[in-house]
Amino acid sequence: MVRQFFVGGNTKMQVTFNSLNDIIENLNKADLDDKTEKVLAVPSIYLSEAKNRLNPSIAVSAQNVYGKNTGAFTGEIAPTQLKDFDIKWTLTGHSERRHIFKENDDDVAMRTKGALNEQLNVIFCIGEKLEERESGKTKEVVQHQLNSLNKDISKEEWSKIVIAYEPVWAIGTGKVATPEIAQEAHKDIRQWLTTNLGQDAADSVRVIYGGSVSHTNCGDLAKQPDIDGFLVGGASVKPEFVHIINANQANK
Repeated sequence: MVRQFFVGGNTKMQVTFNSLNDIIENLNKADLDDKTEKVLAVPSIYLSEAKNRLNPSIAVSAQNVYGKNTGAFTGEIAPTQLKDFDIKWTLTGHSERRHIFKENDDDVAMRTKGALNEQLNVIFCIGEKLEERESGKTKEVVQHQLNSLNKDISKEEWSKIVIAYEPVWAIGTGKVATPEIAQEAHKDIRQWLTTNLGQDAADSVRVIYGGSVSHTNCGDLAKQPDIDGFLVGGASVKPEFVHIINANQANK
């Protein structure tokens, strides 16, 4: 099965109303690979603006979501609230949510399950810290994060998930896993999918790479057999994001 290449941009908290509109205008006028699925995650206050102005070929995503649809959860955003504005995607488990805001595996699973219950698509982020990689625990950490989600969702629900492997030590640091290091981790994730969900899921669930992806390294990363695209942070707010979106096209 040929998995559709996927590129997500995560603008984090790095945009204002004006700078986001500049990004939208740049994407709208660009010649983007129509065979690549494209998603842009923006702060919740700008979701409606992005949805209304962005070329429909680029989906809009929330950067996080809560696991319940109503309640006394100040500052959170519910899956049904995203649906009210026809937002079909959300991120969950981004390393900054896990490590700065202390969302543990159970928290991330709860948020992901809540999104799936409302038929939202999820970019589910996983990855190890530097000390975990240096101690040879990358595979163990990643599999634990996957297992924590798998116990709460059905095999069918995995069809609405894109797994984003983000080595924490490479996010926003300028450091990037070499294509070989990234491929090794993606291959292990693919094997986990085979073992736990079966060959069909392993062949169809997309596993993308995040961690200082740029216009200079995206081409080599895209050539790896188990890397199905990217989750782009800092570069998503720059003109080079267009080049990254077209990285797979350049390999053809």
